[in-house]
Amino acid sequence: MLEKLRLIKNRYELLTDLVSDPNVIARQNEWRAYIKEQASLTTLVNAFNRYEKTLQEHEQSKQALSGQNDPDYREMLELEVDELEEQIEKIEEEIKVLLLPKDPKDDKNVILEVRAGTGGNEAALFAADLFRMYTRYAERQGWKTEVMSASPSDLGGYREVIFMVEGKGAYSKLKFESGAHRVQRVPLTEASGRIHTSTATVAVLPEAEEVDIEIDQNDLRIDTFCSSGPGGQSVNTTYSAVRLTHIPSGVVVNMQDEKSQIKNREKAMRVLRARLFDLEQAKRDAEMSENRRGQVGTGDRSERIRTFNFSQSRVSDHRISFTTHRLEAILDGDLNELIDALTTADQMDKLQRA
Repeated sequence: MLEKLRLIKNRYELLTDLVSDPNVIARQNEWRAYIKEQASLTTLVNAFNRYEKTLQEHEQSKQALSGQNDPDYREMLELEVDELEEQIEKIEEEIKVLLLPKDPKDDKNVILEVRAGTGGNEAALFAADLFRMYTRYAERQGWKTEVMSASPSDLGGYREVIFMVEGKGAYSKLKFESGAHRVQRVPLTEASGRIHTSTATVAVLPEAEEVDIEIDQNDLRIDTFCSSGPGGQSVNTTYSAVRLTHIPSGVVVNMQDEKSQIKNREKAMRVLRARLFDLEQAKRDAEMSENRRGQVGTGDRSERIRTFNFSQSRVSDHRISFTTHRLEAILDGDLNELIDALTTADQMDKLQRA
């Protein structure tokens, strides 16, 4: 591991020289690539520098201890050696995690799809709660969100809402949210006060560029139709709504939120590309690990991953046995504790399998 870290540090130092070289700066594409590579190595190199410094301090303390006869000073040095050994162990674990292969999708923007499941109007209201939770979390992260398609329910919920989240590391933070979410609470429409159980499903799709997934236009069937529902004069009068059908896979995307057919088609293509990319990745992952399930689950939308229990103000993630009683804060987008726990569990699982 040390040899690998030294090679990485040497590369980092070379990149530091390159990004300040006027000849390289003049070649902007090359310079940007070096800047990006250097940034990706910074955290690891900083950890390695701390590791080397702590090892050096540990060796110096051990040498001082071996030649020390004063009992009080020996005790102080022994405590210092023990503390430095604990620091070394912690930094080693940190470095092991940083050396894990990075998911190439982690820095991508995401398309989030939230759909009401079982439970009728209550499920649609819960889907709206999840939508708000994720948009509030995105705001806290300084990310941008854009609703791409929405199908409201009668009581203010959503039968389905699809939205884009744009920001650094969006997929790395949200990728564990895919699956079935369950809510247990007394619906506003329930006169007897009985607790109902409803569900909503979440799909987190990394945004796919054209270089990630190529779509043959001959494989597409494009239908246009009049939009339905509220939306102004153009609704029900112009063929602005778009339906894309990818014939080989059977994936269908409808888009009608924009008044412009061109804009609806652009949005539909973004969603279609993301769904096809997700299908391709799922197929590839299944082939690579046919019988293996990660600690945080498969991300399958049919898999129940989390329960929101209102009577106990409890949120439980069933994949990692995580429970918190901060339900209101979670629904207001304070997801850091939960997402950090999922990320740590995933990292530990990868370390065990490495």
